[in-house]
Amino acid sequence: MRRTDKAALLPIAVDKKSPEPMHRQLYDQIRELILTHRLSAGERLPSTRSLAKDMALSRNTVATAFDQLLAEGYLEGRIGAGSFVSDLLPDEIRPSSSIHLNKKDSAPRRGLSKRGERLAALWRGRSKRTPAFAPGLPAIDEFPFDVWSRLMARAWRNPPIELLAHAEPAGYRPLREAIANYLRTARAVRCEADQVIIVSGAQQGISLAANVLLDDGDAALIEEPGYPGIRGALLAAGAQLIPVPVDGEGLEIDKAEDLAPDAKLVCVAPSHQYPLGVTMSLARRLRLLEWASQKDGWVIEDDYDSEFRYSGRPLAALQGLDRDNRVVYIGSFSKVMFPSLRLGYIVVPEDLTDSFRMARAALDDHPSTIAQPALAKFIEDGYFTAHLRRMRKLYDNRRCKLSELLEKHLGEYVTIESAEAGMHLLIRFNKKLKSMTSDMKATERAQERGISVTPLSAFHYLEDTNDHYHGLLLGYAAVKENDIEKAVLILKDAILAK
Repeated sequence: MRRTDKAALLPIAVDKKSPEPMHRQLYDQIRELILTHRLSAGERLPSTRSLAKDMALSRNTVATAFDQLLAEGYLEGRIGAGSFVSDLLPDEIRPSSSIHLNKKDSAPRRGLSKRGERLAALWRGRSKRTPAFAPGLPAIDEFPFDVWSRLMARAWRNPPIELLAHAEPAGYRPLREAIANYLRTARAVRCEADQVIIVSGAQQGISLAANVLLDDGDAALIEEPGYPGIRGALLAAGAQLIPVPVDGEGLEIDKAEDLAPDAKLVCVAPSHQYPLGVTMSLARRLRLLEWASQKDGWVIEDDYDSEFRYSGRPLAALQGLDRDNRVVYIGSFSKVMFPSLRLGYIVVPEDLTDSFRMARAALDDHPSTIAQPALAKFIEDGYFTAHLRRMRKLYDNRRCKLSELLEKHLGEYVTIESAEAGMHLLIRFNKKLKSMTSDMKATERAQERGISVTPLSAFHYLEDTNDHYHGLLLGYAAVKENDIEKAVLILKDAILAK
């Protein structure tokens, strides 16, 4: 007598009218049946063919769900026998299941400090990063990895002893020299190699600067809206954050006098403010430097993607205007090369170099030297500037294409902010669309459809302002031109869904 599969008798159903893909619904339900032990270890599941027939689904839909369950370890396949519930479930290896982490009634988090609570809340509204339209994600497939792999192999074929032992806290000297030469030429930064310190990225650079320049409780001015990673680095250093509005000319430094007359530091992105894309005017830059001189304060200049400017030459850095040595300049290679490189740099005032180097050594000894010699040669031999030229042209084409298609398909619902620099466009919801949905809900629905966007309201530090700012950040750098229209149409469906 043929045995009846227990799985076929369990409550598994898909809603074909739901915006969530059917394979995802099937995956979620089978996974929960496994985790709640309604399907036991070793239990055999029906074949994809029979389950598809019973549920009136395509076999591809069922196979996609099974493939995901197999890949994550919930199922195991036995040749000629079928699919079985794994004897060792992935969620039994970990302390708790992700099902419980998502429940609103989960147990309160234990032992968090107030600072920890604030840090954990900074990334609300963030979604998984997929090429369309993740802000800040470069065209990784266009990077010259053939050149990079040769440089890496050459550096480590017969490495010098200084690369293998405890390294200089400031980083590999030839890389610091290459960065200083590049910054003097391309960004009008006034610096020598001794002022350059290699870090693992912009956030670590901001954290280092804040720990050196601020005491616990000191007031630090931040842009409102602004990048959550900056807030996190400052909060972790014990700073009291004072959000200052950003207008069409950049951070309104004069308003800071009323908000925090005793502020010691301000963190800005003058070349291309994130997320609004504003470029700080020359008058505002000079006023900011005047503020720092009068207050005996400091300016952290976050120059995260200034290389990508599509109208005229890249703007000179704020640091190049500083005659009082009040600016700490920060840059990163994550957006111009690839994110996992995890290398950035800070340029510190000459009289503070020893203090920063010693603080760097105290905090984490030295940066990893694995990629530093290859990066030094990548810059010295001209590959870096050649890659930037190629990417500027490519990104400009993708920016124009996205702007054109947004106007075509969503023009009656959104305002597309002009963007002459960077790697993302900002669209703001008009009154009609704001009455239909919020940017947070639109982000969730886009994620369900495989589109990654970031809500503008997530960048506001003051929570009571979130309801007044609705828009989406759309990164275009990693999206191929032939895929842009399809992605825009999916985004439109997500935004207008009821």
